[in-house]
Amino acid sequence: TFRVLGEIYHVPQAALNETINELTDLLDAQLILTKPVRNLSLGERMKCELIAALLHRPAVLFLDEPSLGLDVSMQRRLRQFIAEYNRRTGATVILTSHYMADVSALCERIILIHQGKLLYDGSLPDLSAELAPFKLIQLSLDRDDGLEGLPSLLSPETAVLSQNNGRLTLRVPRGDTPAVAARLLSSMPVVDLSIENPPLEAVIDQVYQEAAQADAHHDE
Repeated sequence: TFRVLGEIYHVPQAALNETINELTDLLDAQLILTKPVRNLSLGERMKCELIAALLHRPAVLFLDEPSLGLDVSMQRRLRQFIAEYNRRTGATVILTSHYMADVSALCERIILIHQGKLLYDGSLPDLSAELAPFKLIQLSLDRDDGLEGLPSLLSPETAVLSQNNGRLTLRVPRGDTPAVAARLLSSMPVVDLSIENPPLEAVIDQVYQEAAQADAHHDE
């Protein structure tokens, strides 16, 4: 199959062999080259399809849900391969995926599209900073008593998302986060405190929900 594709794309035999060897090494696919296609697993077929797509060394690689149906180990190895191929060749990789692990591991630039409309075009860190007006404070306390004074330490818009065995998760407006964290550290028996951006899934879900609500209001 690879040789036929090499003929179709007019890849010289020496260059074709070199590319096959390089890609099979990167994907650890040497043992499946002589395996009948009907006997390939989903992960093995994905490897072979990637090799087939890259035999002529395209300058632009389109990947549509490349980790769909793969186990966790194969997903990780696939991401490593894509990142390494991009590093080695400088090829542009355009990835469509609903798996946020793919996006966060590979993408420097994010584009969100809703109903054919561009909602966001920018970097991954800026996505949360621009579109999620809050941060999460993860808090572990030495004990779970004495929490009656907690509300006085929080800003009015802060919400307690979870509380269990001295572990709390707070949703805090971005601008209030430093002050709230400082008050918690000075007034509570804090064992551990971390400040995080909301999960990427939550940010993107918020963007699409707001876009859907805007469309509904426009239709009305």
